[in-house]
Formats: sequence, C-alpha cells, structure tokens
Amino acid sequence: MHALLVRIAMDEVFRRGPRYRISGPELNDLAHQAAADALMRITHKIQEFRGDARFTTWAFRFVVLEVSSKLGRHFWRISNARFELDEWAQIPDRSGTDPVSHWQACELVEAVRDAVSTALSAHQRRVFTAVVNGVPLETLASELQTNRNALYKTMFDARKKLRAQLMAQGHLSNAG
Repeated sequence: MHALLVRIAMDEVFRRGPRYRISGPELNDLAHQAAADALMRITHKIQEFRGDARFTTWAFRFVVLEVSSKLGRHFWRISNARFELDEWAQIPDRSGTDPVSHWQACELVEAVRDAVSTALSAHQRRVFTAVVNGVPLETLASELQTNRNALYKTMFDARKKLRAQLMAQGHLSNAG
C-alpha cells in the first residue's frame, strides 16, 4: 500500500512542484512525507470507508490532499509574495513603451491602485493582490482556510467592482 501511495504522491508533486518552484531531492522528500502522512490518515479513518468507490480511489484522495497541504506550507515558507500594492508601479517599466503610452499606463495603474484601495473590502484586496502576485490558488485557499470556489467568487466580485469604478472614472469603455 505504501508503495502505491508513494507512486501517487510522486506523480502529483512532479506535476505540481514546478509551479511552486520546488525541484530535485526536495520534491522526492515531499512525496515520501505526503505518502507516509496519507498512510497514517488512511489507517485512522479505515472504519469510515464505505465502499462507494474502489479503495485505491479513496486512498488516492488522501495522498492528493497531503501533497496539496505540504506544497501550500512549503510555498509560504519560501515565498516572497507580497500583499502590498508597491509592485503596481513596476508594471509600466516592464512594457518598454514610448513616453505617452508609459504615461497612460501609469495613469491607469494609479487608477487601478486607487480602485483596489477604495472599492474592495480588505478580504477582496488581500485575495486580489495575492492572485496578481502569482500566489497559487491552492496555497491561498490553504492560508485563508477556504476553498478555490470561494476564491473564484471573491475574485469575480473584486473584478466586477474594479471594472465598475474604472468605467465610472472614464478609464474603461462600456465595450468588451
């Protein structure tokens, strides 16, 4: 059973690991830890197995959840992701545009920054800036003790509010 769990964990960490900037022996170690922890959880919850699915399918879920948990914790230990809005000022510098386009981009970035700070709730602001900074949704969901669907809804509402404010200020048109 442990060998099967290790194989499942290895597949999962090699599939998802690069997104978390993890490679080499660390991935292998993470897979073995996840498999061992999953085996412990399966052992403790074996009485709850109802037989609605194959046992290996049921066990697979434990491994995937352990991998997600470990990747999320690893990301927050090594991440330099920030929730500050200071990064917004760097967006036009990366584009390599002419001065007029640069000025327009700076103006739009400032409008977005203002909209983020005034139109969004604290929770929406935290989720929005985390997503903009590239924090994986699994990691963010783990950190905020929620799920991906709740984060999608938060992002949907945040984008809707930002778009409405930017349209009201004349920065975006009604088209599109």
